[in-house]
Amino acid sequence: MSNYVQRFLLENLDIRGAVVHLDSVWQQMLSDRHYPQPVTQLLGEMSATTLLLGDNLKQTGRLTIQLNGSGPVSMLVIDCNEDLQIRGMAKCAQHIEPQSVPELLGHGQLLITLDMPSMRESYQSIVPLDGDSIAEIFQHYFKQSEQLPSRLFLITTNQSIFGLLLQKLPAADQQDPDGWARAEALAATILDQTLLGLTAEEMLTRLFYQETIRIFDSHAVHYGCHEDPAKIYAMLRSLGREEVDSILQEFGVIIITDDICNREYRLDALAVDAIFREASPTIH
Repeated sequence: MSNYVQRFLLENLDIRGAVVHLDSVWQQMLSDRHYPQPVTQLLGEMSATTLLLGDNLKQTGRLTIQLNGSGPVSMLVIDCNEDLQIRGMAKCAQHIEPQSVPELLGHGQLLITLDMPSMRESYQSIVPLDGDSIAEIFQHYFKQSEQLPSRLFLITTNQSIFGLLLQKLPAADQQDPDGWARAEALAATILDQTLLGLTAEEMLTRLFYQETIRIFDSHAVHYGCHEDPAKIYAMLRSLGREEVDSILQEFGVIIITDDICNREYRLDALAVDAIFREASPTIH
């Protein structure tokens, strides 16, 4: 199993890039979700792109990327922290036929939010959905936000996801006027999936065999969903005993759903009583 992000530099071309690969982490994200295949495809491509952006976090923080649309896929949301712990989910119609990405998403917007303890308030960027694929939507975002020509190559299956990012640095044309076009053409050959069983180093060496490649240390990716009952207890205490008891009286049990982690917490009267006595309740 290999779950990582690995950055590289084509030194003679002044082009930087990164590779992302997930298998076991991706399978954990999909477990018991039962998304239609077109939704799985979009979620995988979003996950790869989020990690390529999140790997740039230099300090404690959380990056959240969300696509909201008017189509049968109404929301895709992925977030990760500086340790590349990732989680994500989709909201969609139960049955979806294969369609183009604009048809699946409809009219909508891309929201990118960065939360860091060192920041007084969250940074948020909102841009319209512009492109016929997830790759094109984010290439448009990169062009606006970083003002760097960028290319994304994304592959998703039920077993694994892969992403390759290329970015043209300011001195690239001075280094080699044809370098960017050549690197794009070589990178596009990854889409036939013949190289996906290789390590990042082997893959990059074969793709850019004529170039001088500096490959940096890989960063491991982990699944970011872990049970955190303390947050559930704190939320219920913030509501107050009277409010919680009224919900309990009406429904007989309190059910709290964590959509992004696909987890449900059920608390009966004994569990609620233990929370307000600050004991250790049993959550089902």
